[in-house]
Amino acid sequence: MLRRFLSVLFLAWAIGFLAFVVALPRPLATPHKTDAVIVLTGAAGRIAHGLHVLEQGAARRLLVSGVDPEVRPGEFAAEFKVAPGLMACCVTLGYGAVDTRSNAAETARWVAANKVRSLRLVTSDWHMRRAAGELERALPENVQILRDAVPSQPDFGTLLLEYHKFLASRAAGLVSL
Repeated sequence: MLRRFLSVLFLAWAIGFLAFVVALPRPLATPHKTDAVIVLTGAAGRIAHGLHVLEQGAARRLLVSGVDPEVRPGEFAAEFKVAPGLMACCVTLGYGAVDTRSNAAETARWVAANKVRSLRLVTSDWHMRRAAGELERALPENVQILRDAVPSQPDFGTLLLEYHKFLASRAAGLVSL
């Protein structure tokens, strides 16, 4: 009996992992305007994509969550070629996050302070499900979240680790209900 249970459990895990890998979230297919764009630091392409959304007028404000405390706004602007006016009016560097859960907490505080009703979440395709789940738990239900995944080419180890983090995050979310 135990062997059958463990076999079914392993099969469910394997099918879930396969679905997780095959159906990675995609970029938004059509243009959408939101009050803000939220970029979670980490893999390449995230910040550049968030800045592109802002520059195209698809959002009024940008929060970059999880910025290293040693990075100054001028350094950030120089690195990503952000015009001083755009940096001053529309870009906030968030220094209060060190992981996905604290990204969600930092974002929730910023969203409340800036009266944001809709946002575009920008993170890597492999990270999107867990990040969006954490953000949905941290934000009020009336805040609309659009998922805009940055395509990447994660290796097997990254996908395996992220799948387990995703499962743990989902389980923690169920426990907190």
